[in-house]
Amino acid sequence: MRVALFVTCINDLLHPRTGQAVVELLERLGVEVDFPAEQSCCGQPQFNTGYRHATEPLVRRFDRAFRDYEYVVTPSGSCAAMVRDNYPRIGAKAAAEGRGRELTDAAASAVPKTYELTEFLVDVLKVTDVGAYYPHTVTYHPTCHGLRMLGLGDRPRRLLAHVKGLELRELPGAEECCGFGGTFAVKNPAVSAAMGADKVRNVLGTGAEAVCTVDNSCLLHIGGTLTRQGSTVRPVHIAEILASTEGSVR
Repeated sequence: MRVALFVTCINDLLHPRTGQAVVELLERLGVEVDFPAEQSCCGQPQFNTGYRHATEPLVRRFDRAFRDYEYVVTPSGSCAAMVRDNYPRIGAKAAAEGRGRELTDAAASAVPKTYELTEFLVDVLKVTDVGAYYPHTVTYHPTCHGLRMLGLGDRPRRLLAHVKGLELRELPGAEECCGFGGTFAVKNPAVSAAMGADKVRNVLGTGAEAVCTVDNSCLLHIGGTLTRQGSTVRPVHIAEILASTEGSVR
């Protein structure tokens, strides 16, 4: 099986280890991974800020970059949700404005092939035990886009439950937003910081060594709050946990 990795902006610029972990994990499972160089931002910041027309070239670029692949895998619930939930809206709006079906067709091509990593593992590869080893206590925060827009459900937890050496600790108020919300954190910094403080208080209450999510954008917010409080709790993307083996774990 051959798939394309959609690494996303935050991972490319700030968390390259996550993209590397996805490749290591998928290749260990027998999947051939390509990285189309034409890929760029999915357009989520622009769209969420109200600049729909500025998002349209990025929809076209996504379609060009990934057109020849059966599957597109991304370690980001929010970016997967942008493609699957908002690209059809953008196409429908353009068509309603009399600007043709180019964007509608691009969305129709992109939506069924785009998978968040844990979805791809569980739903397509049909695996929950990926041979990982991570001897740490971990608490899992289900991010808003993964929880509410993608409907990831218990897929991430099922994968974590099969990681050798990992002790999963329940996070109080797990389904509450961490406060990042992309441009929400910029527009409403005080509210965002207060929500982040609530999330971190619950994380610390678990006594876990690490907090895990499917989105590094949320980990950026949670991790920053942990650092400002002087905490040693490690924010870690689920891909990095699942890619870890007895010979590589930190």
